[in-house]
Amino acid sequence: MDLLNTLVEKGLRRESPTREEALAVLATSDDELLDVVAAAGKVRRQWFGRRVKLNYLVNLKSGLCPEDCSYCSQRLGSKADILKYTWLKPDEASEAAAAGIAGGAKRVCLVASGRGPTDRDVDRVGRTIEAIKEQNEGVEVCACLGLLSDGQAERLKTAGADAYNHNLNTSEGTYGEITTTHTYADRVDTVQKAHAAGLSACSGLIAGMGETDEDLVDVVFALRELDSDSVPVNFLIPFEGTPLAKEWNLSPQRCLRILAMVRFVCPDVEVRIAGGREVHLRSMQPLALNIANSIFLGDYLTSEGQAGKADLDMIADAGFEVEGAGTTTLPAHRADALAAAGAGGGCGSHAASGGCGSEAAGCGSHADAAAGGGCGPCGGHAETPAERPAAVSTGASDARTDLVAVRRRGAGTDLAPNA
Repeated sequence: MDLLNTLVEKGLRRESPTREEALAVLATSDDELLDVVAAAGKVRRQWFGRRVKLNYLVNLKSGLCPEDCSYCSQRLGSKADILKYTWLKPDEASEAAAAGIAGGAKRVCLVASGRGPTDRDVDRVGRTIEAIKEQNEGVEVCACLGLLSDGQAERLKTAGADAYNHNLNTSEGTYGEITTTHTYADRVDTVQKAHAAGLSACSGLIAGMGETDEDLVDVVFALRELDSDSVPVNFLIPFEGTPLAKEWNLSPQRCLRILAMVRFVCPDVEVRIAGGREVHLRSMQPLALNIANSIFLGDYLTSEGQAGKADLDMIADAGFEVEGAGTTTLPAHRADALAAAGAGGGCGSHAASGGCGSEAAGCGSHADAAAGGGCGPCGGHAETPAERPAAVSTGASDARTDLVAVRRRGAGTDLAPNA
């Protein structure tokens, strides 16, 4: 297919596709799906080989968020039956992180619900970062605390944070339809603050909220413009008790097309399969590893994920390898640009690296990422088959509610984590 050949050639050169080409990827047929995956795989292997980076979420503070993000189980007014607890102590968070690190995670994502941190919260998270790094040499730490005020990104950097996550979630044109308590511009500002402080910026999207193909392309091009190092792709998990509880709009095939489009637009960044992969990709998760080079291990913020051992088996069975702690995730041109930005105390735009997108792992203003419910990728509890509406025109099949469960273990509970 001429389209795919063109996209591969552009991806190998780190050149942006056109909007029309990106839209064409989303419009491909199921008969063409394996060709699309294979083409995206060529770009993925050029920049990341067959390595898969493992990330592990620690939910520092769960529930009771004052923001009204429609997809989030922790939102203001949410009736989702999730865990609610206040800040974990640094030693508790470090112990929770150790479970994921023992499973092979090289990055720990520290997430807290809320609009954004107070200066006291930043100090608390700083002590947590120090505790984790004291006990786990070489581990990366990404903070995801919501909207940042001036100077807070710099303080997190000084405390030892390597990255900051704040997702754009959807296009600027439709952002006001899912959240009213903050703006799209607020989110962009926080990603830029992280950049300027020399943190590796992580920002991504949530697919499946009823958006159009044009919305998806808009947000991914916006992430390329922000030029972060990692882009998490979340798939909405409709939580009971949230406004988007009826939005079952995804099929495994559509999820793969979305991931491929992200890879073509952001060829040399860490593309992470985040919340919702177990529910929406299901048995096609191994195919997605040919496109994305990063996943979350174990549970999410407010929902259970696939067992950590199953993730490791899936990676090995698909012919991939877990990325070691001593390996640099990003291609040399991006890693060098990030190191220079950090040494200089500011990031500029990474534009010199020729890269793309936006790191994305987890949360945002705190209700974000997960595909459905929480700040970082959370995922969540679904409706019963009798309550669920028929599949929509995107080709979504019946949701597998047996794969969805509210998290009841790990940080903030007396039960061991799933890692």
